Amino acid sequence: MVVVGDGKGSVGAGLGKAHEVPEAIRKGMEQAKRTMIRVAIENRTIPYSVIGHYGAGKVLLKPASEGTGLIAGGAVRAVLEVAGVQNILTKCLGSHNPHNLVKATIEGLGQLKAPADIAAVRGRSIAEISA
Repeated sequence: MVVVGDGKGSVGAGLGKAHEVPEAIRKGMEQAKRTMIRVAIENRTIPYSVIGHYGAGKVLLKPASEGTGLIAGGAVRAVLEVAGVQNILTKCLGSHNPHNLVKATIEGLGQLKAPADIAAVRGRSIAEISA
């Protein structure tokens, strides 16, 4: 399992299989680059709480105030670090299988929409939807 990101809101994960480790890593990197998604990040955190599901694994992602840090374990932490999220609270629910947690985290991050995008779809201003 390989996780890639630019630290500015893009993240992807891939799984490579081969007889040799370097070849498996290369394949995983290629797949991760192909499956990259854009994450809505505001002030180094996420705009609202979300739960990502994959298989029996669930990951709760909650925004945190400045200075809280990255409160996450193992597989979830790796995804959030490469995505560029610096202040967040997470909780793993259900299965703790690392592959499922990585995919659940990315699925949860993919659900996020920027407030500007939501306001545009609704035909309102950001102030109106924030109230």
